[in-house]
Amino acid sequence: MTPLPNSLPPVHNDTTAARHTPEALFELLNQWVARGWLRALDRAFAAFLLREVNDTHPLLLLAAALASHQLGRGHVCLDLSQTLLAPDLALSLPPDGDTPNDPPPLPSQVMAGLTLAKWQAALAHPTLVSNGPGNTPLVLAGEHQRPRLYLRRYWHYEQQIHQQLDTRLNTPDDGLEASTSPDRLRPLLDTLFTHPAQLPGEIDWQKAACALASRSRFAVITGGPGTGKTTTVVRLLALLQARQLGLGLPALRIRLAAPTGKAAARLNESIAGQVDRLPLDGLARHIGQHPQADQDATVTSITTQLKHAIPTNVSTLHRLLGARPGTRRLHYHRHRPLPLDVLVVDEASMIDVSLMAAMLDALPPHARLILLGDKDQLASVEAGSVLGDLCARAEAGHYTPATAEWLSTASGQSLPSNMCDDTGQPLDQAISMLRLSHRFTADSGIGQLAEAVNAGNLIALDHIWATGYADLSHLRIKSDNRSRLAELTISGYPEGFPRQAAHPAASQALPPVGYRHYLEVMHSQRPAQNAASERFDDWASDVLAAHGRFQLLCALRRGPWGVEGLNDSVRTALEKEQLISTANGLHQWYAGRPVLVTGNDYGLGLMNGDIGITLSTPHPEDTTQQALRVAFPASDGTGHIKWVLPSRLKSVDTVFAMTVHKSQGSEFDHTALVLPDAPSPILTRELVYTGITRARHWLTLVEPGRGQLSDAVKRRVMRVSGLSISP
Repeated sequence: MTPLPNSLPPVHNDTTAARHTPEALFELLNQWVARGWLRALDRAFAAFLLREVNDTHPLLLLAAALASHQLGRGHVCLDLSQTLLAPDLALSLPPDGDTPNDPPPLPSQVMAGLTLAKWQAALAHPTLVSNGPGNTPLVLAGEHQRPRLYLRRYWHYEQQIHQQLDTRLNTPDDGLEASTSPDRLRPLLDTLFTHPAQLPGEIDWQKAACALASRSRFAVITGGPGTGKTTTVVRLLALLQARQLGLGLPALRIRLAAPTGKAAARLNESIAGQVDRLPLDGLARHIGQHPQADQDATVTSITTQLKHAIPTNVSTLHRLLGARPGTRRLHYHRHRPLPLDVLVVDEASMIDVSLMAAMLDALPPHARLILLGDKDQLASVEAGSVLGDLCARAEAGHYTPATAEWLSTASGQSLPSNMCDDTGQPLDQAISMLRLSHRFTADSGIGQLAEAVNAGNLIALDHIWATGYADLSHLRIKSDNRSRLAELTISGYPEGFPRQAAHPAASQALPPVGYRHYLEVMHSQRPAQNAASERFDDWASDVLAAHGRFQLLCALRRGPWGVEGLNDSVRTALEKEQLISTANGLHQWYAGRPVLVTGNDYGLGLMNGDIGITLSTPHPEDTTQQALRVAFPASDGTGHIKWVLPSRLKSVDTVFAMTVHKSQGSEFDHTALVLPDAPSPILTRELVYTGITRARHWLTLVEPGRGQLSDAVKRRVMRVSGLSISP
């Protein structure tokens, strides 16, 4: 076999030559890799196939390289038809094209005139490609007119998910059929949801979601920020436990999880507060099986059982599954299932296809899986958009007449006729969408902006900026003038909110702040050098809470308007104001440095997404001296502080600026979302929506240069997979 070229040869004059000989193809792949359009890993995969079978057609090798490349871009597979319609989208091309001289041919040039039939014929190689079962490295699946090419592992992940969900959606509860009758659920649901809908004929979607999720081994509760996903699931857990105890059975073993440590900590805090507000005594009066259940002592006993049966501790998914560092192997799997009856997973939009498959594989057959998340948020960083695919039809409901009748009896509510569908699929019946935001009212500019962006409504965007909402600030700056950005990051730029007194939550919300706030808390509230360790814990808690009041978010990692450039700018501005000092910093460590954990560290008990603040504390060996340690909030919801020496932190980044992707699962009182000054394929509607909804009370949208908001709103994340349900 001819050796594969590793150097960069001259561009071949015939742009379609790569379709005819492996040598010409690898000349092209080399150049794509050199430009950054293709990963070296993708080229290596194609080279591996050619080494295994030296008569492999170049069009098969090209498809394999592109299929591998899609994984790095979040797609599970390569859609051949879609690629032929828009070939250049199959590579990571710069948004405005390549500027250097003699750029290599684009995919559109290479594939000119190529038909789907001819490409499929080139893939007909039984040693390398099959239509499913077997051990070929590639799998060609999908309809004849919309074939999808997978790397086998990812095809297997999708098959696992399909099979597991089909089984759960079509298997009734063992021995609990009688307890899922709507007549028995009605009094429990009425006890848990005592507030009627705001308007006659309106649906209490939280109550409906709780009812629907109680009758299936798999359920999804989706909704935007503040729609009550956590409130709903806590009541669902109370309902499930009440039903279980009412049958005289042991309490269900419930576990709570989230994809990241930050998301787990937030769910922990939220659930702990919700459990305390549950009407457990009312449930206890309904579930007693004997006359003495009406006696106060018995009711008190059942109430206590219920309270203890609803957990508040939340784990990361990787920790729950028993992930082993440096390997794909997990402690829990099909042959060693998780010891639980119910698993609740929050922030499910962050779950990729491989993690979803592993989670379903580790669930015991009888267990329930309940996913919570916002279907409109950014999809996972890794391949797949599981929640978005599963919820593709959630907006329209598609509930069957049987489901509508059952729900009417169980909850006393009638579904709107436009949400009923005689041909509704089993998955539709297990998905509930919460539609009323309790965080963002009609007076909230943040809520209005999020809704307009999510709908792609450019006219509404113009109206929002013209209206001048109290909680919104739109900062337009010149690309070469960062003084106003520096002012924003230091003070929060309160002048940008001229109507802040009219904020709907002005009586509860503190004014918008910047990073000066947490650094002043760090300096002014530091305990005396000889103070007790508890005082330093309290101080660290106050600094961390103050830091959570403001966060700078951006779309990109590199460039002047990405994480790297903004971190440098903010650090320089803060040092100029003498709020931090890096002069004596050892290996970039200095008091006040905020850091983001970028990889799970099970030895330290830190998870990807955890944020800590570097503080000056008494030296452990000589308390008259000072030493830097990083304070992290404990992830168990106790409010305790975890102190870590900087030298032990191997995977952390400075986090004055954070990508929107990394911010998922977090909220900040004041969020500043910085858009890049040039078009970027990363800048999408989902990214902007996710960034906006990280803001709890105040949002500053920063647009340098000519602004990119309108372009971003027009661009959607369209991930290719086989999980979507066709409407």
